[in-house]
Amino acid sequence: MIMKANQSKKKVIVAMSGGVDSSVAAALLKKQGCEVIGVFMQFWYPSGEKYDHASSAYEENRCCSLESWHEAQAVAKILNIEIHKVNFGKQFKKTIVDEFLKDFNLLKTPNPCVACNKFIKFDLLLKYARTVFGADYLATGHYVKLIAKNKVFELSRPKDLNKDQTYFLYNLKQEQLKHLLFPLADYKKEDIRKIARQLKFKIHDKLDSQEICFVGKSHYSFLKKFLKMKSGKIISDKGKTLGEHQGLPLYTLGQRSGIGLSGGPWYVVGLDKKTNQLIVSQNFSAAKLLSKRVNFKSANWLDGKVKLPLKCTAQIRYRAKAEKCIVKKSGSVYYADFVKPQRAAMPGQSIVFYDGGRLLGGGIIV
Repeated sequence: MIMKANQSKKKVIVAMSGGVDSSVAAALLKKQGCEVIGVFMQFWYPSGEKYDHASSAYEENRCCSLESWHEAQAVAKILNIEIHKVNFGKQFKKTIVDEFLKDFNLLKTPNPCVACNKFIKFDLLLKYARTVFGADYLATGHYVKLIAKNKVFELSRPKDLNKDQTYFLYNLKQEQLKHLLFPLADYKKEDIRKIARQLKFKIHDKLDSQEICFVGKSHYSFLKKFLKMKSGKIISDKGKTLGEHQGLPLYTLGQRSGIGLSGGPWYVVGLDKKTNQLIVSQNFSAAKLLSKRVNFKSANWLDGKVKLPLKCTAQIRYRAKAEKCIVKKSGSVYYADFVKPQRAAMPGQSIVFYDGGRLLGGGIIV
């Protein structure tokens, strides 16, 4: 974590979800002498469902469930800090969920966690922290390192590379970075759990959330509930009809499981919205599945500028290996030329650029 001047005397709002990471982040800042106030954000989730973890297709949004709120309150009580609940459900539904469904309907594959960080946590919540509480900083439990060099703020991969979340934060700008703190930068996850146990947090062994928070257990069930699906033909890349799909928004390029065909493996290599046909192939390197050039839009560079062409590395999905590429621009179109062909660069996903471990920026694949 970057140590800023007179930080110990500053007021810090900590986004507390009831999870172990944000809870320990608050504890670390309290130990350093900061005036810490917790804020628990309530988001949107499907209404009218019974959130029975054992049987329901939907779960209450894990990021903001009643159980999580009670867990965050319990941590705040142990730390002897204030905690407040703020309802961002309306904004979350409009900017995250509705756009998520819109993109899937257009056969794109969006990343709502990237959008949530951009529009909710580090825009809406940061403004709320600054204006309502008069806070100097907003802190979160993200695993990312923030460094100041010559009055320019940089983000880099954290100590725990297995928990690295830089991929989701490429939309941050200098004006935001100077008001942010990431206390977990120099810790391993096992260290965070150890601290939580020492502090007698009951959530010290709480499982990490893996799914999209508002979707619940079943990605397919969620899309079927909110989008109108139209079945159609599944055809091979040689033109042979193989079966019937349940709706094109349920599939993505490169998908292998869940297609429902025998004699595989089969890979999704095309989605033809005009004919409502799902195109599959047994050839991993079939057309549209591997590409050396990836076009992208809505580029953001953390330092506010970049000199092109740019030699760097890039990830086209979270957990993917960063591969060497050259970033260029032709007119208003950005593109990255990779040394190695990239598998299933799906429109709507994020492409994120690095210089070694330093986060440079990113954009949306088109």
